[in-house]
Amino acid sequence: MHSIETGHSANIFCTKFIPETSNELVASGAGDAEVRLFNLSRLKGGGLQEGGISPSAIFQCHTRRVKKLAVEVGNPNVVWSASEDGTLRQHDFREGTSCPRAGSSHPECRDILLDLRCGAKKSLADPPKQSLALKSCDISSTRPHLLLVGGSDTFARLYDRRMLPPLSSSLKKLPPPPCVNYFCPMHLSNLGRSSLHLTHVTFSPNGEEVLLSYSGEQVYLMDVSVASGSTMRYTSGDVSKLTSFTPILDGVEVHSSHSGLPLNGFPLRNRDAAGLDKCRKLVQFAVNSLKGETNCYYGIEACNEVLDGHSHEIGPTLMHECLCIRAALLLKRRWKNDAHMAIRDCHRAGKINPSSTKALICMAEALSLLEKHKEALDFAIAAQSLASSDSEIMERVENIKKNIAAAEAEKANTDRGSNANNRSRRVLSLTDIIYHSEGENDTSMDGPEREDSDYDEEMEVDFETSIPTEGRHDVDSNDIPYRNLNLRIHRRVDSTMETERPNGSSGSSVSSFENNKVAYQPEMAIDMKQRYVGHCNIGTDIKQASFIGQRGEYIASGSDDGRWFIWEKKTGRLLKMLHGDDAVVNCVQCHPYDCVIATSGIDSTIKIWTPNSPVPSTVAGGSAGPETPNVLDAMEGNQRRLCRTREAILPFEILERFRMQEFAEGSFHPFECTQS
Repeated sequence: MHSIETGHSANIFCTKFIPETSNELVASGAGDAEVRLFNLSRLKGGGLQEGGISPSAIFQCHTRRVKKLAVEVGNPNVVWSASEDGTLRQHDFREGTSCPRAGSSHPECRDILLDLRCGAKKSLADPPKQSLALKSCDISSTRPHLLLVGGSDTFARLYDRRMLPPLSSSLKKLPPPPCVNYFCPMHLSNLGRSSLHLTHVTFSPNGEEVLLSYSGEQVYLMDVSVASGSTMRYTSGDVSKLTSFTPILDGVEVHSSHSGLPLNGFPLRNRDAAGLDKCRKLVQFAVNSLKGETNCYYGIEACNEVLDGHSHEIGPTLMHECLCIRAALLLKRRWKNDAHMAIRDCHRAGKINPSSTKALICMAEALSLLEKHKEALDFAIAAQSLASSDSEIMERVENIKKNIAAAEAEKANTDRGSNANNRSRRVLSLTDIIYHSEGENDTSMDGPEREDSDYDEEMEVDFETSIPTEGRHDVDSNDIPYRNLNLRIHRRVDSTMETERPNGSSGSSVSSFENNKVAYQPEMAIDMKQRYVGHCNIGTDIKQASFIGQRGEYIASGSDDGRWFIWEKKTGRLLKMLHGDDAVVNCVQCHPYDCVIATSGIDSTIKIWTPNSPVPSTVAGGSAGPETPNVLDAMEGNQRRLCRTREAILPFEILERFRMQEFAEGSFHPFECTQS
């Protein structure tokens, strides 16, 4: 074993073996904005050695941290690097072994394959405008012309390298090139300004699927290609349609076109009787779980097994029932974004039976949790009109109306109380100003997202927030008054650098494509087809989610609680929860062809896992998955941590200026609090 002194002056975030080099060439990317190449054949001896070799190449053209490297199968000459400076660069070893440091007097190298410094989107309907700090990238192993990137907004982007413009320098910002597809769960596509962002994106082994991991959120699976008319592809208009009530015309009940048929199109009488009987038992188990006989988590798992594992064996009636039960269980559990998942189920159930009072009432309750009171009331009134004689439905409708009225009254009182106390003063730290703690209430993990105003050269932010008193336990939270903060932030632009700057950041964020005054045409995005929950991803910025197995049948992710999780890809069922680190597990990588997994985190060890390891795992998961009580405790604890995420109330671009200061000659010094 060898220990290599790389020469990096900051954390190393990524390394890659270069293909077709007998594992002798290794590239590294780090927080010092450099990419370095090492030839391991220069190491001599078989024992542990320190130092030993100098880098074969040093690429210093990035201006911010390099978060991810990518290589192409069969290509020993090129490595790609994704950086928080908003560029993805292509480094060809045949063209040189080094490039000048960004900001130096030497000519800029032309190695930018993707310029996304004006590529971040607030929502699917909005045009790209601000800088997209890249966090991850991947190249398909089966179709290497496909390139996947993710960064500081909620959208992963798929590009065809054959359709990209020629390599460019960073002297001038370019409009973002059109991508083949956007990937984003529908409920995350219209958040406005948010600190929610991607930490990892990757292709499946066969290249047909992609996996996205979000900071402050969950892991999602999506198809790379979907038909143009598929419901998995959506527009910004479809987002609002999902939560809008459409009256039933003339009281006619319209069923799904596959009514009487399972999803595979074969007659119901040809279904597997044993499989159908199993599904009915699982649905009954979910019903009992809803009644409180078991934890609702297990009821949701039973519904997942029916809907994701046996959907071809059930007809529309059982599917409708299972969707409504799962929606009710999700609303009862209230983990992160469970209300959004319940809305999806209610919408699907409504497509099968538009007159379903169960779907309508669950939809109203979910919208009420998300504080979409007007929409919730529309669905509640519709349920009331359809089941005026059902006492249970009527009681739930009245409860929804009372909750809506109470929420609106509380909001009005909060507004008045805030205006009365807006002259109060106390010393605020930078953390108080930049962040707002949303963890005061652990009972519900769903809520409306904050949207901040846009800005250009000057931004004025008005917001009302409660300032948490962190670290002080002798202060009653009820005694903390609301504060009105008014921040005016000016960006000073050097007129001499208005058109171009040596470090590659154009002084004006308005590029030529914004001056064309052509109406922006909103794009479409591909929606999720599976969600994986239980872990926590808020502490670090490099947390991976990976496909496990040669065919990618399983999904794995690290977690902030020192564990790593394995799920069944098809159903989202948790199979294993393993202790992998004393603090945080960031990286989970599967061996390309052997049954070995490597994990690493904050501590100084890399752990190797095999199915026949003599050391027993923390959780013994059989065919039914983990069963020990501490599994649920750990998962619920992680969900509470996700709920308590300190949501940034200033735009990401402003926070980056606090977290990462740029200096002359392209060097920069990250603050200690910078998220890794």
